[in-house]
Amino acid sequence: MTETDISANLERVRARIAAAAERTGRRAEDVLLIGVSKTVETERIRRAVEAGVPALGENRVQEAKGKIATLGRPVPWHLIGPLQTNKAKDAVQLFDLIQSLDRPELATECDRRARAVGRVIDVLIEVNVGGEEAKSGVAPDAVGELLDHVAKLGALRVRGLMAIPPAGEPEATREWFRSLRKLGERHGLRELSMGMSADFEIAIEEGATMVRVGTAIFGPRATAGGAR
Repeated sequence: MTETDISANLERVRARIAAAAERTGRRAEDVLLIGVSKTVETERIRRAVEAGVPALGENRVQEAKGKIATLGRPVPWHLIGPLQTNKAKDAVQLFDLIQSLDRPELATECDRRARAVGRVIDVLIEVNVGGEEAKSGVAPDAVGELLDHVAKLGALRVRGLMAIPPAGEPEATREWFRSLRKLGERHGLRELSMGMSADFEIAIEEGATMVRVGTAIFGPRATAGGAR
């Protein structure tokens, strides 16, 4: 995909974000677009950065490590995939925001590793809104307990919630986005990372402050697996 293609795709996504935000009385600036760059080669990511993508999202620590070494930090990097405890040391040094905090032991390890390098790490709590066994994320009714645990730690700062709803038709995800927004409101959390290429407009209508868009910017994946 050429630089022109990526730039044009990015402009189309921005226009759709702006229109969705306007429908609910919000501004496009209220929504952070995260370009999901998993499996995307560094040259295409560079083109997206040059075209103005404001943040990048990676699913795997090891893949991100190589890309950050090559590209540097022209924009913030977000971890949007599941995080294993044994990868916490690298994660707290690589990422500006970890979106997949989902259990107390992971929080404790991230806190320990962040303290060791003198950082305070911004995190989102990943919620398994559909209760799917194959997906990571804390159960909705356990969010409060995890927040209480993190509150005792000094090097993590919870900014909000993230979710990947059950697969289905885009409009069917609306109820899951709405439930995440209500959960955030219940716990006083403003940031909501929800919505991908197929449904980010619906997510924005339901209150998303971050959307994770890969295919609509970079084109279809060369490998199996969908973009967040």
